[in-house]
Amino acid sequence: MTKKVIELTEQKEITEAFQLMRQLRTHLDLSTYLELVTEAMAKDHYRMMALFNEDKIVALIGFKPMITLYYGRFVWVCDLVTDSKDRSKGYGENLLNYVHEWAKDNDYSSVALSSGLQREAAHRFYENKMDYDKVSFVFKRSVN
Repeated sequence: MTKKVIELTEQKEITEAFQLMRQLRTHLDLSTYLELVTEAMAKDHYRMMALFNEDKIVALIGFKPMITLYYGRFVWVCDLVTDSKDRSKGYGENLLNYVHEWAKDNDYSSVALSSGLQREAAHRFYENKMDYDKVSFVFKRSVN
């Protein structure tokens, strides 16, 4: 079994990842997804990494480096999804560890993420397996 992490930068690669990303971001259609990913890469330093097992994408992570007064220099994980057919095989752990190493190598002091309130299994994974601390709630308000 050959696993490798590859950064997706070309529109063809990003398009091929859509079906898997849609398992997490069910509200997106292909056009909106491509528009958002392209803009985030151009303006917000968003990066998308795919974990391949053989020639198949089995997990994706999207992240961006940030600087805030609260966290200082840190990496924000925007998206993390493992194919529903391939969960509990360590793929999410592999990608988070990749981001941890990327953060260290690029002089960022921590990695942060948010997770929907209903995703209790994900919370256990982040806290128990990946040693993340629960440090805040995230609040959102639409302005449209």
